[in-house]
Amino acid sequence: ALDDEQRGLEAELARVRGDAPSVAHRARVLQTRVALVAGAAEAVRRADAAADRLKEADGRLADAAFRAKFATVEEAAGAVLPEPERRRLQQRTDAWQAEEAALAERLAEADTRAAAALPPADPGTAEAHAERAAARLRAAGSAVDAARERCAEVDRLSRQAEAELRTLGPLREEYERVARMAALTAGTSADNERKMRLEAYVLAARLEQVAAAATVRLQRMSGGRYTLVHSDAKAGGRGRSGLGLHVVDAWTGSERDTATLSGGETFFASLALALGLADVVTDEAGGMRLDTLFIDEGFGSLDDQALDEVLDVLDSLRERDRSVGIVSHVADLRTRVQAQLEVVKRRGGSVVRHRTAGPTD
Repeated sequence: ALDDEQRGLEAELARVRGDAPSVAHRARVLQTRVALVAGAAEAVRRADAAADRLKEADGRLADAAFRAKFATVEEAAGAVLPEPERRRLQQRTDAWQAEEAALAERLAEADTRAAAALPPADPGTAEAHAERAAARLRAAGSAVDAARERCAEVDRLSRQAEAELRTLGPLREEYERVARMAALTAGTSADNERKMRLEAYVLAARLEQVAAAATVRLQRMSGGRYTLVHSDAKAGGRGRSGLGLHVVDAWTGSERDTATLSGGETFFASLALALGLADVVTDEAGGMRLDTLFIDEGFGSLDDQALDEVLDVLDSLRERDRSVGIVSHVADLRTRVQAQLEVVKRRGGSVVRHRTAGPTD
C-alpha cells in the first residue's frame, strides 16, 4: 500500500512539475506568470482609464475649438501653437497626468487622508521651532565639549591625586604613628586604659616618694594606724587616673580612698603630705632645706590625743632646726606652744603682741 501511495505521489509530482526541473522552480514560474498577468490587467485598466480620459479630453478639445470658431481641432492647434510648443505642452500634460495618478494613489492611503484632514501647517512656527532647536543643539554641543574638557581635567587630577597619595603614604604612616603616640601620652587614646597623661605618669613617681615620706609622719600621728599609698587605679566617669592616693587602715586591713577619712584624719593626711613633700623637695634640691612651715587652722577637728600626736611631730621638726608656725583659734594651743604672736583687735586697729605659754592675759 505504501509503495502504491508513493508511486501515486510521484506521479502527481511529475504532473505538477511538468517540464520544470523541480516543483519549486515550477511554482516560481507560475508566480512570475501570475504577477505578469496581474500587471497586464492593471496596465489594461489604466489603458482603459487613459482612453476614457483621452476621449473626454478630445471632446472638450473639440468643444473648445468649436467655440473658438475652428472647424477642426487640428486647425485650431495649427493656428495657435507651433509644433515644438505643442510637443512641450503635450509633455507637460503627460507629466501632469502621471503626477495626478501618483497623487491619487497616495491620497488613497489612510495616513495620507488623515494628514490631509489636519489644519494647514504654519511654516513660520515650524521655522521658529527649528531655530530654537538648532540653538539648543549648539548649546548642547558646547556643553558636551565643556564636559569632555572637564572629564579630561578630572582624569588628570585623579592621576595627580593618585600619585600624591602614593607619595603621602609613608608620611601618613609616620603621622599616624606620631598621632598614636601623642594620643597615648595625652591620655585620650583607647590604648591608654587609665587615661593617664604623660606628665601624670612622671608625677606619679614623685607622688610615690611623697606618699612614702608622708607615711612616716602619718603613722606617728595616727598611732600606726594609717599608711598612705599611691594609686593609679582608673578614675570613674571621665576622670583621669595616675595621681590618686589611698589610705591603708591597719586596724581593718583594708585600703580605701582618702575621701572616706574624717575631718581630723584628713588633717593628719594633709599635714603628713605637706611634710613629706618638704622632705622630697629637700632631697631633690641637693640638700636645700625648707626651714619654715606654716599651718593654717585645722587643729579644731582634733581630739586631745590626736592634738598631742600632731604637736609631737611638729616638735620633732623643731628639733631639726626647722621653724613651724601655727595659725589657729584653738585655746588649748595657747598652753602648748611656747612662743606666740597674738593678734589683738582694738578700736584703733589690730596689734600684734608677743607672749609665751601661760594663763590668758
